[in-house]
Amino acid sequence: MRVAAIDCGTNSIRLLIADVDGGRVHDVSRVMKVVRLGEGVDVSGRLSPAALTRTWDAVSEYAAAIEASGAQRLRMVATSASRDAANADEFVAGVVARLGQAPEVISGDHEAELSFRGARSVLDLPGEVLVVDIGGGSTEFVVGDTDVRAALSVDMGCVRMTERHLRDDPPSAAQIRAATSDIDDAVESARAVTAFEHAEYFIGLAGSVTTVAALALGLPAYDSTRIHGSRISAADVHRVTQQMLAATRAQRAAEPVMHPGRVDVIGGGALVLDRIMAAGRFPEVIVSEHDILDGIVLELAQ
Repeated sequence: MRVAAIDCGTNSIRLLIADVDGGRVHDVSRVMKVVRLGEGVDVSGRLSPAALTRTWDAVSEYAAAIEASGAQRLRMVATSASRDAANADEFVAGVVARLGQAPEVISGDHEAELSFRGARSVLDLPGEVLVVDIGGGSTEFVVGDTDVRAALSVDMGCVRMTERHLRDDPPSAAQIRAATSDIDDAVESARAVTAFEHAEYFIGLAGSVTTVAALALGLPAYDSTRIHGSRISAADVHRVTQQMLAATRAQRAAEPVMHPGRVDVIGGGALVLDRIMAAGRFPEVIVSEHDILDGIVLELAQ
């Protein structure tokens, strides 16, 4: 069955058109655009007109691609920013006008379960795993073996931490300390609920993790085939995090693997990853290019 899934988060909006056969996802098209829907939401509580326009333009492009693909089913999921915003109804109305159906504004727990299912569908690891999806506004922690044992979504992400703390270029030592303290508090709340430190493996999802992996691997260009399934040591994650926090915007932008939409927020995203690994004493992170989108299409095809 050919299905299409759209995941609209705080930083990016992504499309997966896939053929699903026997619980396996075969990509037809996988696209990502950074639209920063959640820009300023942490302070204002509202989606800005510019952010809405950027997002709606991407939805229009995706709608045309879906129609051309002949997908039999479509589902759009909206996550952190649209949960937090006071004018979420305006966002929904604009999506309906362009896509023909409303996005599902899902809970953090449901988001976590979909991310877990997507990652587990392509990474066959024995025993209990921790799956962490570091987004723009929220981060999902999910622990389980074949099924979810515990999950929690916390308001901590690369955009939220950058806007809240890491404002200078590069951020000051005081700003980094404040962000670290904020992140550690959120990570501890997740540890208290999920006991994630007992997991045998740590799987990291989403753009902050894959970008850190690409930097740690020293790739000459972003290469998803080399990034997916790679194992990045805690020492290498810490090294890249320190480099990104110390770099200027121009220096980060010059990295050949850096997507333009991640230049401003990679320091915050890397710091989240680094602090989770420290809290759980994980020796490495296993990187997955498959995530909530895969979980959505698997549910759609059932």
